[in-house]
Amino acid sequence: MKQFITHHAEKAAVIVLLGLALWLRLTGLAWDEYHHYHPDERYIAWVATTIEWPTTWTSAFDPHTTTFNPFYWPTENTTTRIGVPRGEPREFAYGHLPLYMGVAAVRMAEWMRPLWPTAAGLLGDLLNTPDRAEFDHVAAVGRALMAVIDVATIWVIYRLGRHLYGAAVGVLAAALLTFNVMHIQLAHFFTTDPYTTFFVTAALAALVAAVLRQQKRWLYAGAVLVGLAVGSKFSAILLLLPLVLTVHLLGMRGWRPWAAVGGAAVAAFVLTNPFALLDTTCQAFTPAFQLLGWRIPPVNVRFCYLQNVGLQSAMVRGDTAFPFTRQYEGTWPFLYFIEMQGRWGMGWLLATAALGGLGWQMGRMGQAWRTKRPLGRTAQAELILLAWVVPYLLSTGNFYVKFMRYLQPITPLLMLWAAWALWQLPRRWRTVGTAAVVGTAALYAFAFQALYAQPHPWVAASVWLHTHAAEGAVVASELWDEPLPSTVVVDGRTLGRNRFGAAELPWLSQVGAKDTEVRVRQNLDILAEADYLVIASNRVYGVLPRLPDLYPLSHTFHQQLFDGRLGYQMAFVVDRTPRLFGLAVYPDTFAAAGLRPPAAVADYLAQRPGWAMGRADESFTVYDQPLTMIFVNEGRLTADEMWAIVGEE
Repeated sequence: MKQFITHHAEKAAVIVLLGLALWLRLTGLAWDEYHHYHPDERYIAWVATTIEWPTTWTSAFDPHTTTFNPFYWPTENTTTRIGVPRGEPREFAYGHLPLYMGVAAVRMAEWMRPLWPTAAGLLGDLLNTPDRAEFDHVAAVGRALMAVIDVATIWVIYRLGRHLYGAAVGVLAAALLTFNVMHIQLAHFFTTDPYTTFFVTAALAALVAAVLRQQKRWLYAGAVLVGLAVGSKFSAILLLLPLVLTVHLLGMRGWRPWAAVGGAAVAAFVLTNPFALLDTTCQAFTPAFQLLGWRIPPVNVRFCYLQNVGLQSAMVRGDTAFPFTRQYEGTWPFLYFIEMQGRWGMGWLLATAALGGLGWQMGRMGQAWRTKRPLGRTAQAELILLAWVVPYLLSTGNFYVKFMRYLQPITPLLMLWAAWALWQLPRRWRTVGTAAVVGTAALYAFAFQALYAQPHPWVAASVWLHTHAAEGAVVASELWDEPLPSTVVVDGRTLGRNRFGAAELPWLSQVGAKDTEVRVRQNLDILAEADYLVIASNRVYGVLPRLPDLYPLSHTFHQQLFDGRLGYQMAFVVDRTPRLFGLAVYPDTFAAAGLRPPAAVADYLAQRPGWAMGRADESFTVYDQPLTMIFVNEGRLTADEMWAIVGEE
């Protein structure tokens, strides 16, 4: 059932939504004051500083001499004020297209800088009038590009909804995606996910247009966009399913049309990821498997691209243990994704509408299959969309690693079907339901955007250390978390982290069959000598207490630290949270790990009006909204004295 609104109202609504979406995504561009607190963004920006236009075409495609290859550090230094390795292999587990587009945008900003030599604010950051290092400038431009790309996705989902279900549903879908908090957050990070989501959504929109209009030019456009999506992230390879389905629905026969469609997709991928084929200097082995009773051994394919894809595949399946993935031990497939989207990514009302719309669509398609009813063009278009969403959801939802961002490539379609489902409600419920879903999503979006107006906790903690700790003091941190303090400017003075001694507690890096007294004492020796201990986030204390089988001796450490039994006393605590009308919404990082917070933290949280919303996925909070604690070594216990406490259980 299509619903229509007046053309002028539709046009005005779309313009307002796109402008609002851009504001929500560009606000807080310098959310970490360009300290590169997101590790994926940090690495991509680091690699981006080495990507340069080749000086000669004879070396442009040589994997070890070119300045284009993401898999190899160049032999010559290509940037200033930051060190890079020289002439060494490097792992690059991301699509190359986002990297190249980010670098191209930086070069364009450099070219435009003379036009506004004194620009300030956001424009100044983009043109680099503060004269930051290239490493920082890449992050600024890359983040802005993410915002624009995500807004473009909103426009595509509006057009797709309009063609399938009418203008009202298209506008409503755009509104729901505008206020989607996960999209707002990810648009602040220079990573690959917004690119992938845009090209996936655009590819599906083109394939739908090919079926609705019966025009093959849209099919070929869709094939090119499929190649660009895979060139952004390999998981988009599942787009081959809707691509093949579209060719079938268009009734194309013979090998030539299939070859042309496949060739368009492959060409788009190769042109944007040339070193996926050109760099064959790695050792990539396919897994062994059984076929009709025969064992197929591993095959050495030597492509660096496939090697990196294989490493990521092993990580998401849980075959390779990484400290930052152990938070998912014991979490439920599918249900954990739903919980995190309901609590944090969308909010419960929007998540319910999204899942309801998806279930309704699947039910309608199942009924059509059971009754053998011929599908009209709209139903065929919906089948194309389901051919992407369902396989992707079944595959991704069953991963051991469950980063919330893994669902972003299907989120625009979930917003579309949420809008469609709301518009199918009886008229007396439609207004109430739509207002409730859109209203709560908008309030949450504005609250989330407000957190970027607050200082980053790691910057605030760094300022505290620089102003309270004596120069030369030893500041301990936890390995795999952010080592603080960062270099900050205090009262006009640049204070570097090298003013202090540094040490790291390697809790998470030491997992074998069991942790041992030797391993625990290694950490306690560091603590005995340190003057301060920084707990930058829950990356470690959210894991150790939950895994007593892996950490039988050390899983009680953090509770004993928080209770003050190890001689360390709380000196400083800070966080930043979504806030609206003076009310905060924040995760409970302690209860999920079975911990009691330090008394000072409990008082800090109790004095703030708002709601604790239960556990949160670490990847949602750790980069831009961690709760950070600093402890002072007042008791000066020896390692033996601490071991008597930690090892008592």
